[in-house]
Amino acid sequence: MRRTTVLRSCLSAALLLSTVAAGAATQASAAPAPTAADRAAASPGLITAMQRDLGLSEAQATARLKAETKARTVERAAERAAGGSYGGSWFEAKSGKLVVAITDDARRTAVQATGARVTLVEHSERQLDAAMARIDRLDAPSGVSGWHVDAKSSSVVVGVVSAQKDDNDVQAFVARAREAGPVTVTETAKAPRTFAAGTVGGDPYYTGNVRCSIGFSVYGGFVTAGHCGQPSASVRGWDGSYIGNFQGSSFPDNDYAWVNVGSGWWTVPVVLGWGTVSDQLVRGSGEAPVGASVCRSGSTTHWHCGTVLAKNETVNYSQGAVHQMTKTSVCAEPGDSGGSFISGDQAQGVTSGGWGNCSSGGETWHQPINEILNRYGLTLHTA
Repeated sequence: MRRTTVLRSCLSAALLLSTVAAGAATQASAAPAPTAADRAAASPGLITAMQRDLGLSEAQATARLKAETKARTVERAAERAAGGSYGGSWFEAKSGKLVVAITDDARRTAVQATGARVTLVEHSERQLDAAMARIDRLDAPSGVSGWHVDAKSSSVVVGVVSAQKDDNDVQAFVARAREAGPVTVTETAKAPRTFAAGTVGGDPYYTGNVRCSIGFSVYGGFVTAGHCGQPSASVRGWDGSYIGNFQGSSFPDNDYAWVNVGSGWWTVPVVLGWGTVSDQLVRGSGEAPVGASVCRSGSTTHWHCGTVLAKNETVNYSQGAVHQMTKTSVCAEPGDSGGSFISGDQAQGVTSGGWGNCSSGGETWHQPINEILNRYGLTLHTA
């Protein structure tokens, strides 16, 4: 392939990271200076982006990544220790610890033994998931932006667009949702939308006249957003050359797809830094808890960082609802769809949609990577 195409094409086959809006909670200011081992475990570019977008020092960003890595391990052990009492969990940036909600205080000692902090709540995650499933069966009007299980409030949080909160259909939906289980209503500035775009410049992939961002490399291809193309649709790279075809695609209900790679293109376990930060190696797909930092890269807005706000959210796009999404404080813009979300060196998911932009801020949802891999029987390409 042409120009510095050897590097650029190979990197184009890896997913792009996305931006999380600033304003996330920061670590305590007295974070210890990072050791050589700490620095080696994190990409300099990732640290730089976290400093810029989360207002952290180098030491704070390094300490936070280290604490979040530990929290992923603690989360699995704590859920087992809590048993049926488990009410969900989230990462608390201020303390650097995972907080675990339980409904039975008799489980407190066992959960604390895993290294987690414990708080008592009214409803278990199983109860909240059941309420979520009942709400998923309702038809939502356009004034409802989405809903998700929230461990902190021990409820299902339903988001309504501020300008439409008094709409009769919105009010009727909220009333039916409350009948399904514990519900908390919040307001959002705008309704979510997908982030596909018409063909413009950049380092994207194209299908028809749609531009999206390439997803995480898997063996044999890459994953991306389902709304970017239908099965068998042809895909062209940033230089216009043929890459492959959509082998599977689902949207709405889900928002994921995968594309095979050939014709001189190949896959690498890398997320592009776009010359702003160093490229990031992908080493796994351990899921970050709510409250953890996350970064995104896309062909329009490139690198940004922020935090995970919620998991298992149903997002109500105009094309239909998409389930089991992860909500972040990330901005994104048209053309970023399909790009990668990453936490530390762990792949998180592919960009689906959101609201706002990267000048004024906003929120963005991603489809979790492990669900995509399991659905299509794919293996993530890791370093």
